[in-house]
Amino acid sequence: MLAKYQHFIAVDWGTSHLRAYLCLAEVGKPLIVLEQANNVGVKKIQTDFETTLMDSIAPWANRFGKLPILMIGQIGSSIGWKETQYLACPISPQEVISAGARFDSQGHQVTIFPGLSCQLYNQLHDSMRGEEFHLLGWLAMAPQHLVGRHLVCLPGTHTKWVLIEEGKVILFKTALTGELYDLLSSNSVLIQEKVSDLEFDFGAFIDGADFILSSTNDNFYHGLYSVRSKQLFEDFSTKQAHAYLSGLLIGSDVRAAMSAQEWQLTELESVAIIGPPHLSQCFVEVLHHCNINTTLWDVTDATLAGFNVVYQHAHHSTDE
Repeated sequence: MLAKYQHFIAVDWGTSHLRAYLCLAEVGKPLIVLEQANNVGVKKIQTDFETTLMDSIAPWANRFGKLPILMIGQIGSSIGWKETQYLACPISPQEVISAGARFDSQGHQVTIFPGLSCQLYNQLHDSMRGEEFHLLGWLAMAPQHLVGRHLVCLPGTHTKWVLIEEGKVILFKTALTGELYDLLSSNSVLIQEKVSDLEFDFGAFIDGADFILSSTNDNFYHGLYSVRSKQLFEDFSTKQAHAYLSGLLIGSDVRAAMSAQEWQLTELESVAIIGPPHLSQCFVEVLHHCNINTTLWDVTDATLAGFNVVYQHAHHSTDE
């Protein structure tokens, strides 16, 4: 039987970042995060996965001994440590809990949870890893999330638009919004310098989104080059160019969601956005610009709520 209180380590290990949390769980209570550690993502490690993980959690292992480690994200993909399956939609995210791959690593019991897959109406397939825990946590954060039809937007490197009905993930669509921004802003002729989020120009951002949203024809590629031409001929600063490019890409992403065959945005009360603060606010701005209501949820809160569902489920199953 699990103890009433239990320390464990939750790890969200994606392509770009490793985020580990030292957690204290209690039956029937929210998860308490005691400490956080960060490291590189699965495509950036310099040694191997086990060494990177153990280096990240070494202070906690020294203090608490061999703790259970629960992991999600690209660490369970074909480019990760131990490849786990994709569970097909429609599915309740709760079903992910019992399908984890378990193994021992230097005395720690490690579980890597699977991702989700779906087939869309155009017969193309889609996949996610890690975001299923964001959804698991979001569903647990309010009882109304388990009832009716919802569209959830998960902004990020690979933005997800997820259709949920009666607590089940029906299908989802991925857009490479964040990855395209990184590639175009760092490795193309469009922009020559980097800027920080603190310098973000929301006016230029909305200009970029509006260029796409107000176009009757598909001017996406022409719009992309205007990132450069506005710097050459309209005195656009580097700061404005970055924000304008972001607006073009997120505007295109939102426009695709508005025209999707899989759902009707006008029939939904709002779009739930689960993501990091700055990026989520960008999606809020564009959706509000299109007269679409939104609700905003912190991605870390949702992820940790998902890990807490796993703990509560394990304790409930043991009691039975």
